[in-house]
Amino acid sequence: MGRFATGVTIVTVDLDGEVHGMTANAFASVSLDPMLVLVCVDHTTRTHAHLHAKKRFGINVLCENQRAISEYYARPERDYEHAEKAAGARFERTQHGTPMLLGSLAYLECRLHSAQDAGDHTIFIAEVEDVVVGEDEPLLFFRGKYRKIGEEIEK
Repeated sequence: MGRFATGVTIVTVDLDGEVHGMTANAFASVSLDPMLVLVCVDHTTRTHAHLHAKKRFGINVLCENQRAISEYYARPERDYEHAEKAAGARFERTQHGTPMLLGSLAYLECRLHSAQDAGDHTIFIAEVEDVVVGEDEPLLFFRGKYRKIGEEIEK
């Protein structure tokens, strides 16, 4: 699967006023009408339980200068209180209280639609209720390494 290039996202959820999150690249668009997306989350992560409990979360698409944030939220042990100091992650809250990562390439406000167990992960399908789009280049992941987008291929 490392031969499939992906973007990089941070899934964020509010739990008792604290920002919890995890790095995820198993993310995709499912439908445009209604607007649905999916994210796959390992059963053993803390975020897995939080998504089931809250049923509302954010998907933050990272831009190329947010590698440190991706690495921070990919760690198994991380403390929400140190995210800004350790990785530069700063958040604002949406009107629903969902944490939105400042400076991300795009932000999707999501409400859980359904969840389906699939092996050691759960596929969370969510309805997108709001979108905020920024201007930058994406952070990519390919062959176990972070990458930048390359030049456009001519026809």
